[in-house]
Amino acid sequence: MNPASFVRALAALRQHNVFNPYADVCPVHDLSDAAAFRRRNLRSYLAAAKSIGVDTIWMGRDLGYRGGRRTGLALTDELHLTEMSKLYPGCESRQATKGPAVAERTAAEIWTILRSLDLPPLLWNVFPLHPHEPGNPFTNRRFSNAELREVEELNAALISWLGIKRIVAIGQDAARYASRFDAKVTTVRHPSYGGVMDFRDGMRHAYSLPAPRVAKPRQALLAY
Repeated sequence: MNPASFVRALAALRQHNVFNPYADVCPVHDLSDAAAFRRRNLRSYLAAAKSIGVDTIWMGRDLGYRGGRRTGLALTDELHLTEMSKLYPGCESRQATKGPAVAERTAAEIWTILRSLDLPPLLWNVFPLHPHEPGNPFTNRRFSNAELREVEELNAALISWLGIKRIVAIGQDAARYASRFDAKVTTVRHPSYGGVMDFRDGMRHAYSLPAPRVAKPRQALLAY
């Protein structure tokens, strides 16, 4: 595979109650050519990841409506698009939506850890599109088994093309899926639903990162 053929195949997928950011345009938030911007974002990102020798994937569950649905990049919100080229030299990313950049809590946690690494991973999802509740595109839901079957060959091709040796599974859905590949799997808790501290601890353990410094309280001055 190559980034162009991979993105074309991903853009060709059509499923009910699934937003494909590489083909679909949101009538509420997107620019008219948003899908083309997101295809370029992903092509550029994959090419940059290959060129720097990425051998690890951080794998989430699926694209969220505040993050990947808008950017076309897994675990990445619009606030972090400007950092892509710093961690992945050669990556060119731009916002595909109207108005100010939108933040996502999970992306903020992901990118805080990314800045501590010498070699970043590829950020990806088990299901690389945005599944939503029927009639409500601005919701998140878990993908179905039938939906997953349609992307399994693409996921396998991506992992093979990059020569992935390690998968850091973010959450149990990702952990169950990642176990099918010939790669070392490390599981950390997803930062949502009260899992922030466990996520941070899991990532620090996975990468032997130092614990954050805790500021000591200033000693009160005595009045005489």
